[in-house]
Amino acid sequence: MSAFRSDLDLEVYDATGNGVQVDVATNALNGTVRLAVLFTQEIVLSANDAERVAQSLLRAAAHARRFEPKANPEP
Repeated sequence: MSAFRSDLDLEVYDATGNGVQVDVATNALNGTVRLAVLFTQEIVLSANDAERVAQSLLRAAAHARRFEPKANPEP
């Protein structure tokens, strides 16, 4: 079982129609964020899909921040 939880709202494929897909996932154990381009090393995105990927990364970053230690206020 993978510790990574993919953003199920993100379904973005290569604009050239070759079936390449983007996956954004957060590690449920340590809060790291993974950006994967599935089946290849690059992907060509439309402007709208690039924005959707960016929004997904922002959601993952917000989730990952829950794993960061809280800052101690100075006395």
